[in-house]
This record gives sequence, C-alpha cells and structure tokens, in this order.
Amino acid sequence: MRPQSVILTFLGDHVYGRGICVSSGSFIEAFAKVGISEEATRSTLTRMVSRGLLRRQRSGRRMYFGLTPTSTEVLKDGERRIWHSGVVNDADEDRWTLIGFSLPESWQRQRHELRSRLVWAGFGPLQNGLWMAPGDVDAAHVIDDLGANVKVFSAEPRDPTDMQALVGDAYDLSGLGERYRGFLRRWDRADPAPDAPDDLARSLTLLTGWLEIIRADPRLPLRYLPHDWPAEKAQRVCHTLHERFRPEAGRIAERLLDVVPDETSAER
Repeated sequence: MRPQSVILTFLGDHVYGRGICVSSGSFIEAFAKVGISEEATRSTLTRMVSRGLLRRQRSGRRMYFGLTPTSTEVLKDGERRIWHSGVVNDADEDRWTLIGFSLPESWQRQRHELRSRLVWAGFGPLQNGLWMAPGDVDAAHVIDDLGANVKVFSAEPRDPTDMQALVGDAYDLSGLGERYRGFLRRWDRADPAPDAPDDLARSLTLLTGWLEIIRADPRLPLRYLPHDWPAEKAQRVCHTLHERFRPEAGRIAERLLDVVPDETSAER
C-alpha cells in the first residue's frame, strides 16, 4: 500500500471532523503496524505538505500535522464513496456526460493530466478526444486550470448504438471485476488478515484497499455489467468488517494519538 493512501485512510477514520492536528510520532507508530517505515512516513508527510494535503503546526518542540481544505475535500469524497454512494448504479435513467477535447500535440503534460482527471472522475474513452461517464458529472473541476479546448454535453443513447459494446470498450470491466474478486479472496473469510498485529492495522489495510478499488470504479449502470458482478458482495464484506474492527481500532488510535487543537479549524 502507498503510504499516502494509508495516511489518508487514517485521517478519514480518526481525524476528519475533529478539529485536531496529529504529531508525526503518532503517524509513525500507527503506520509501523502495517509495515511502513519511519523514514517512509516522514518523507510522505513532507510530500503531502508540499502538495497542500497537510499543514504543519508547531507546539513546543513537537511538530503536528493538520488537514487543509484540499485534504478535507479528498476525505469528504472518500466518505461519500464508502458510505453513501454505494458501488451499484441501478438508476432508471440512462444518461451520460460526454467530454470532447482537443489539445496540441506539444501539450503532453496537459494531455496526461486531463486524462488522469477524467479517469478519476469516472470517464472512459469513447473515441479519440471524446470520453464518457455515467450520469450527470460536474466537469468543471476536471477541466479547471488546464487551458484546454473542452466541450461538455449531457446525452442519452439511441438506437442503433450498442451501449454494451461501448461500455466494454471504454472500461476495463474484467480488470475491475478481478480487483473486487481479489478483495473478496482476501477478506471474505472467518479470520481475515490473521498476521496483522491488531484491529487498527486490519481496519487501515481494509479501508485503504477498498478505497483504491472504488476510486477506480466509475459506477457504471448495472444493466451493462456482467450478471455475476462482485462489487455489491465486496461492499457488504467491507462494511461488515469495518464495523467489527471499529471499536478496538478506535481505542487503539486514541491511545497512540498525540494531538493538539487545529488553530485554523475555527477559521474554516
């Protein structure tokens, strides 16, 4: 697991919404439980500060780390995806958002950045320069600050369009389905993660792995997915295990957390 992903999981489960900053020592102790070294934790915290995902706050001789507006939005999105959106899109409407763009060949960095944002937002390539995503997607944050020539449409399929084939071409359904099945193989058992030292480590590993999958899931309409799609079963397993791990994980986190009030929380 990438250290940044684990840190965001920890922040979402134990820091988000509390108006606190956490000492670097607390992060180091927590992430050692899942095999992340002190050096990796410290360097990741530094990178997250430089990316605007964390802010430093000194108290006495110790350095603490608090959330920023950017990380707060990331955690809010993660909370929505895990607990509110659900992995099954059974909407009656068959509506899609289309984004068409044209970038000069020399804009390699912008092209890569735009495509990364499109995938993050649930878009798949329909054809060269035209991408689609299920539902009505607010595309403003996707194209913001790129300076690209982008057009956005809302559309519904019409005959003779073969949406089943289009969805199969635009999205890696077999790869995504295998990720859900891999999650089930690891966690759908009586004694999941038996080598983990405690329930905090199990909870961190569980939710980090789950978030990595669902952030890559565009929530395609159920009508276009294979009949044995494993996402819903995997979601039930994740939620059940999180409830099982949560009480002890919370107690362990409280014991190791060294915190101070976030000086900026009153301003936000």
